[in-house]
Amino acid sequence: MPPAKSPRQSLPREVERIQTGVRLEKRLLKVLKGLAEYLDMSLGDLLEGIALHALENKTPFKASTLEKITDLKRVYGLDLGAEDSHRMRDR
Repeated sequence: MPPAKSPRQSLPREVERIQTGVRLEKRLLKVLKGLAEYLDMSLGDLLEGIALHALENKTPFKASTLEKITDLKRVYGLDLGAEDSHRMRDR
């Protein structure tokens, strides 16, 4: 039997969202949009989930999703990795 969910896990949380303008690397954005579409969620929901997981040092994706990410990176030519995150500069 799976463990019971805590009330925090099962109840929706009311939050206040704001519109923001962020700049992202073009191919990275394509991969993220493709992944959001694959997961049937908005790009904003995907980014929120990734950020909340990262802030708790948890992985946001299961193995099957990571395989899809690999496919999307290949399709969109994304050859950047975590090690590049602080080394990118605009053209």
